[in-house]
Amino acid sequence: MTVSKDDVYRALKNVLDPEIGFNIVDLGLVYDVEVNDGKVKVKMTLSSPSCPLSGTILSWVESAVRNIEGVKDVEIELVWDPPWSIEMASDEVKKALGMKY
Repeated sequence: MTVSKDDVYRALKNVLDPEIGFNIVDLGLVYDVEVNDGKVKVKMTLSSPSCPLSGTILSWVESAVRNIEGVKDVEIELVWDPPWSIEMASDEVKKALGMKY
C-alpha cells in the first residue's frame, strides 16, 4: 500500500495534546510531513520547549504513524523555529478557545 501525506495527517489528527485538549494538527504543531517509499518524516514542534509531556506526545506521534499500513520507518524532527504560537492553530481551535481571528 502506498502511504500519502493525507494518510499521515489523518493519523496525526488522532494525537491530542493532553494539556490543551486539541489534536496536534489543528493546533498547528505539525509543520511538515514527507513521505518517500514508506518512510515518513514528521517535522513538528510542541507548544513549549519545557512541555512536561514531550516524550509521551512524541511516542504517540510515532505510534500513530507506524500504525498506518505501508509505513516502513518514522522519523520525527522536533524543531523550535519557528516557535509555536496559538496563531498557528486552526480557526476552529481559536474559535473554541474564544479567540478572535
